[in-house]
Amino acid sequence: MKTYLVGGAVRDRLLELPVKEHDWVVVGATPEEMKAQGFRQVGRDFPVFLHPETHEEYALARTERKTAPGYHGFECHADPGVTLEEDLQRRDLTINALAEDEHGNIIDYYGGQQDLQDRVLRHISKHFAEDPVRILRVARFAARFDALGFRVADETLELMQRMVDNGEVDALVPERVWQELYKALGEDRPSAFFETLRACGALKQLFPEIDRLWGVPQPEQWHPEIDTGVHTMMVLDAAARISDKPGVRFAALTHDLGKGTTPKEEWPRHIAHEARSENLVANLCNRLKAPRDVAELARIVAKYHGDCHKAFELRSGTILKLLHSLDAYRRPERFEDFLIACEADHLGRTGYEQEPYPQADFLRQALSVSRDIDVNKLRAQGLEGQALGEAIERQRLSNIEALGKERG
Repeated sequence: MKTYLVGGAVRDRLLELPVKEHDWVVVGATPEEMKAQGFRQVGRDFPVFLHPETHEEYALARTERKTAPGYHGFECHADPGVTLEEDLQRRDLTINALAEDEHGNIIDYYGGQQDLQDRVLRHISKHFAEDPVRILRVARFAARFDALGFRVADETLELMQRMVDNGEVDALVPERVWQELYKALGEDRPSAFFETLRACGALKQLFPEIDRLWGVPQPEQWHPEIDTGVHTMMVLDAAARISDKPGVRFAALTHDLGKGTTPKEEWPRHIAHEARSENLVANLCNRLKAPRDVAELARIVAKYHGDCHKAFELRSGTILKLLHSLDAYRRPERFEDFLIACEADHLGRTGYEQEPYPQADFLRQALSVSRDIDVNKLRAQGLEGQALGEAIERQRLSNIEALGKERG
């Protein structure tokens, strides 16, 4: 019975990155032997155990055999005779198939250390093609390690393209697609996730609303980058720079989906694209089974980001109506997320990457002054019910008007 540290912990230590979790493989043991040592079994499809003290995961060495289409179609086999090399062979990328023994020696059967040095994401074997989730994982690692200069190996990208052509991604269920997407949104440069999927053809299959943005022009006066797909990726990365919330980044990603459905004869203008974007966002979130809070934020950013950009041009009454539409008085934290996503849209343009966005601060101030109302003073005037509500609204409007005059 031998225990090895495997996977991301070994990889990240060699890259001199923080190690967030430890995964272990146990060779030469049975489930009964693990339980006898105090480990608690948690795996249903294959034997995975939690350490009695550290609660880290220890998995028995296993092999997998493809039995049906999709990522569920595997039969796992674990027994004391399965070797470490056989266990590591079933993993996706060479850099994830590294192991370390109790003496700190690195065990590398598939060239993972060289690929770390060369900054290459390379599949281990032809068995990579048996699991379509690996397409999403490679794209996610591309987003995580983009800043370190990693690229997808040509042969791996070609294999991913063949998997797409063979319809493997069609077997992916929405919950798993969302899970990988959500993780990718948390990476350092999330745009690399979508660029990798686009390069292998998977973006068109999984996220057609996003894929069709490339090649759609915008007015150069406001968008020097012109291409809507390029703009969307710039906005996504801008959101990643100013917010660590995946929900904000998702809203930034989907804010302009409607531009992909603008009739060509209207290009480069995109009249009423906000309303189309809202509908497309709702459909996308329903298909992916996205959490309600994420879907709601993405919907309001798609619908109202244009109003946010034009904040200085809006009348006071329109600003008050916008604050109500955004439910800003009851949900100020979501309102803040909305403003950050809109700021990312502003920054995600060629030449605007460092430009200030005073509209956001103005709307923050509008919310602040319109909340600063002495309700007790109004009640002291004998106002209650509908009359009190109308008085509050008048005071809110007056405060916003004063803010506008103060701004000049």
